Amino acid sequence: MAKYSALADYLRALKTNEVSMTFAQVERIVGAKLPLSHRYRSWWSNNSFNSVMTKTWLDAGFESTKVDMKKRTLVFRRIDRERRDWVDDVSKRPAVSKRHPSFGALKGLVRVAPGTDLTAPADPDWGDNV
Repeated sequence: MAKYSALADYLRALKTNEVSMTFAQVERIVGAKLPLSHRYRSWWSNNSFNSVMTKTWLDAGFESTKVDMKKRTLVFRRIDRERRDWVDDVSKRPAVSKRHPSFGALKGLVRVAPGTDLTAPADPDWGDNV
């Protein structure tokens, strides 16, 4: 987290509840180029397991919002204490679903030709091949 500690210090020192920034401004504050993964919208999400930098702004009491990948801008908004506790402690988050995360991942990707019997053996003579 030391690499991004300057960003945490900058955010903690803010007197306002939100600040608009460009990605270049973030790089200037950090004093280094952002990793190549910053080009993906998901890198700017507020998932504390996403990246070290994400954990930095969450620990400083801010969340990223209004991320515009084309303009390369975002807004850091201060989060209240209750929301901050929820972000920090995964066990306090409500369960979204009891199903496995990959449930439904292939939905719509498989087409079965009309008249196909999915219960019929693929090779009815398989036992005779021994």
